Amino acid sequence: MANVRVERTDDGGFRATNARGAEVRMGGGADEGVFTPVELLLAAVGGCNIVTVEPLTAKRGHQLVRLAMTVAADKVEPNRLGPVTITYDVELPSEEADEVFRAVAARVHEKYCTVSTSLSEGTEVRLDIP
Repeated sequence: MANVRVERTDDGGFRATNARGAEVRMGGGADEGVFTPVELLLAAVGGCNIVTVEPLTAKRGHQLVRLAMTVAADKVEPNRLGPVTITYDVELPSEEADEVFRAVAARVHEKYCTVSTSLSEGTEVRLDIP
């Protein structure tokens, strides 16, 4: 089971901590130096895709010269995002690498990225108040 603890910090901000001790600070859109929860969701989509695409492309014999992406979504309602768009920024060593990269990126997005597939399939979020 994956889990994180989210808590208010002494300075009035918020922090998410995983079982391995890694932390990420979050807050509202006006808070400097922190992610908003929506930005963390977009980062999770991007991170899930990119950390899977890179090794799978390399495993097929193609080391990407540059690999980055932008993940964006507009709010379509005050509490709802519209479609999330992943835009890759890559530099490829060859046309063959381009074909492999495109095929891998499509498969990862459609099938292997837990975050993307969970969002696409509408994973239920439950509330448990003991």
